[in-house]
Amino acid sequence: MIISKFEKRFMAMRPLLVLVFLVFISSLGYGQSAFKDGEWLDFKIKYGWFNTSNAQLEVEKTELDNQDVFHVTGNGKSVGLLDVFFKVRDRYETYITTDDGLPLKFIRDISEGGYVKNKILHFDHTTDQVEVVDLKHNTKNTFGTKPDTQDMLSAFYKLRNTIDIETLKIGQEFNINMFFDDENYDFKTKFLGYDTLNTKFGKIACLKFRPYVMADRVFKESESLTFWVTADQNKIPMKIEAKLVVGALVAELNNFKGLKHPLEIIVN
Repeated sequence: MIISKFEKRFMAMRPLLVLVFLVFISSLGYGQSAFKDGEWLDFKIKYGWFNTSNAQLEVEKTELDNQDVFHVTGNGKSVGLLDVFFKVRDRYETYITTDDGLPLKFIRDISEGGYVKNKILHFDHTTDQVEVVDLKHNTKNTFGTKPDTQDMLSAFYKLRNTIDIETLKIGQEFNINMFFDDENYDFKTKFLGYDTLNTKFGKIACLKFRPYVMADRVFKESESLTFWVTADQNKIPMKIEAKLVVGALVAELNNFKGLKHPLEIIVN
């Protein structure tokens, strides 16, 4: 009954499927431009020996309520044997202001083995409030937020436009206010140092970070997550590792296009 055990372990992770991939990427301010209209990133996600999912992130510059924004879409889909026993179809969207990187609208439409959510969030950063429209349960509620609150997808792009490679110091910590599942969260991430990864594209110089999460029935310990981003002006994620109570989850960059800056590859 290998599939049955795998199914149960994956179902225990379902609320964290994308959190493992995105939420822990956190930061403070907004500065240098690391991405542009037309960027596309493709990732492969593995659980142990299983190829479980593919995920893509795409950036499009557009307008929302007569305001220039970056419209970012994230799609996740289960593949292979998992798709037969535990079908995953996730779609995330965020509309980020082009000047200070704040989310105006966030959409979470997910279906993970019968676990379904369909919510739209409207952020008001002037009043520090967010309106949550739950399409599944036909409800609408308003919550207070902290200043400069991010959603789980906008935080990824916030980080990329925040890291200053020239001044980054080992041990430096980053914090972010985030709103997720009708609650406010404070996330902390620490810069661990520099690393070189052997990838399908060649050797890539990377920055290594570790977010702090609460140890529970899914994560092995509070320091179970590690991620690497390129040590160039793109600062795109190359690899993410999550040590779980049972097994490990690994996501790696599989393909890309439309980067604003050339990907720096180490040539021996």
